[in-house]
Amino acid sequence: MATKKDIRRKKIKFRIRHKISGTAAMPRLSVFRSNKEIYAQLIDDVKGVTLAAASSLERTVEKSGTKSDMAAKVGKMIAERATAAGINTVVFDRNGYLYHGRVKSLADAAREGGLKF
Repeated sequence: MATKKDIRRKKIKFRIRHKISGTAAMPRLSVFRSNKEIYAQLIDDVKGVTLAAASSLERTVEKSGTKSDMAAKVGKMIAERATAAGINTVVFDRNGYLYHGRVKSLADAAREGGLKF
């Protein structure tokens, strides 16, 4: 059963996705967070493919520190993978989550890694 919070996030998500879309030159940086993990993808919506992805489940991410620290590590990883793929400008999709906490730390780390939003 969906909670009021989930329904609110889905409405915000649809409103955001109506306005933004990713291309090959400027893909969409989509963020998903669960209770334990955080995931980031660079998506080309025209072709419907994922160009690069990173998550806190990968073995290269050290499981020490807070969840915000892990989100920052994932942000750095996605920025490295984007620059390796020749991408330096993205459209940020917070996926209905508030721009606060883990989502904000991932975005800040991606910016430090060289991505432009």
